[in-house]
Formats: sequence, C-alpha cells, structure tokens
Amino acid sequence: MKKLLLLSAGILCMGSLRAQTFSDAIMMKKKEICFAFMYNQGQWDHYWEGTTLIENANIGTFTRNTYMPMVVYGITNKINVLAATAYMKTQSSGGQLAGVQGFQDLNIGVKYEALKKDFGKHRVSVHAVAQFGTPMSNYLSDYQPYSLGLGTQELTGRLIGQYEFNKMIYVRASAAYLWRGQTEAERPYYYNNGSYYTTFMDVPNAVNYQAILGGWALKHNLRLEAFYTILNCLNGDDIRRWNMPQPTNKMEVTQAGFFAQYYLKAIEPLKGFSVMANYSQVLDGRNMGKATNIGGGITYQFTF
Repeated sequence: MKKLLLLSAGILCMGSLRAQTFSDAIMMKKKEICFAFMYNQGQWDHYWEGTTLIENANIGTFTRNTYMPMVVYGITNKINVLAATAYMKTQSSGGQLAGVQGFQDLNIGVKYEALKKDFGKHRVSVHAVAQFGTPMSNYLSDYQPYSLGLGTQELTGRLIGQYEFNKMIYVRASAAYLWRGQTEAERPYYYNNGSYYTTFMDVPNAVNYQAILGGWALKHNLRLEAFYTILNCLNGDDIRRWNMPQPTNKMEVTQAGFFAQYYLKAIEPLKGFSVMANYSQVLDGRNMGKATNIGGGITYQFTF
C-alpha cells in the first residue's frame, strides 16, 4: 500500500536508472553536456504494514509509471551540475480510489570529484554530492500510496567511493543522509505515535546506502552493474491496521537489481547516444510496497 519512493531523482527513485546520476562516479568533462530521458514502471500487490507483509484487495495491483528527464553539465572537469524531475502516473486494479498524475519534484545537485588517482591499471576515485529537491506543484502528499511524492523539501549529502580494477571491473559504495522538512495535509488532525492537531506533518529524515559491482565489455561500449541499496527512515510511525499510509511513516526498503548501458560510439550517426535498461526487486521493507521495477532510457552527450 505504501508508495514507491523515487529516491532523490535519481533517483530516482527506487529502481531508478543511471546515466550520470547523483550516486555514481561518472563525471562530464568541462563544457560537456548530457541529456537523458528515462522511464520506469513499478508494480506491487503486497505491502508491508509496519513489518507485516499483507495483501489488500481494495488496492489490488498498484502501478507507478515514471518519466524522468535529466540534464548534466560539466562546469569544470571536477565540478558537475545536475537537474532532474519526474512526471508520474499512479493507478491500481482494485478499489474505488483514483490514481493521480503530474510532475513530482525538481532536484538540483552539484557533484565534486574530490580524488582520482591511478595505480598502474587501477584507479581510486572519491566524489561528494550535494542535492536539493522541492515539489514542482502543490500536489496532495497525504494521499498514499497514490500521491506523487512526499511533498516536502529535501536536502541530501552523499559521499561516493569507487575502486576500478584494470579499468574494467569496479566496485562502488555510497552513503547519504537525507534531511527532510514538513508537508501540509488537508486535515487538521493526524496520529503519529500521538495526536497532532495541525495540518503540518514532519517527514522523517533518512539514510541511504548503496553497493555496486560493475564492469565494462565490448571495447568499453557496454557497462553492466549489479546493485544493492538500502533506505531507512530514522524515525516515524507504522501504518496502522487497514489504515491509509501517510508521509510520517517510517519507511525502510532493501532492494537489489541489475543495470545495463550501451554506448553507440561505433555507429557514426548515433555517436554520443546510449541506451539503458534496468530491473530491480524490493527484497525487504517496512511501510513499503514489495515492488518489481523495470525501466529503460536514452542519453545524448556532446561538447557545448
């Protein structure tokens, strides 16, 4: 019943795709620009009510379609700026509640390459990312799981480390802290481990951890990754039995999946383009849908 979070636009969300994103070790060179358009569909028919996995016939199968444009620009070789948004459409196969559609949040970030050092054929790199997200419209956040998002401003700090072997195989890890503000509901009272007589809800802060094993093939034209990611809210309440979820809930999710990106460098008219595909599965959660995600996308990169 819980909505699928689009993790920081990039995050998006859960099951988000990767071109250059807020959580990888890719950098645009100075005056390079990359445009990306990505699509993702997430579906679930079971969700965790607190830590109990249940099925709800009033929801049936829940589907969230996400369309995400993104742009990345290299200010210098070591400083990139990123901007992304997401257009979403939600629906379910059961019950009487209607889905919604519209733009979710605008996310803007700065990525800094703090370290890149070669050791023969091996390479170590460290990146730091600061990211800010804010709702693009006055959507109703207290309409879970159909809502477009949490309806709050969010500031994320992320640290990324990567080690590349023979410039072919790499491992990457990242850790992030998400500071979140308040969201406004259309009711003067709500319960969050106690009674609150206000329309404003505190959205819990969260931490995010990622581990990636990746590699290059086909003369560095094909990039493959397997990823494992965890998102945990630091506080919040559980969905009460057969109640609707709300933005104050303590959301936890563990997810694993695969990602592939093929660069069309060998085809002269398509040089600069790449195509992407991804698949992921939620393995464990709390106040979250047990979702399967599948998606794809295209990027175009050139020197400005």
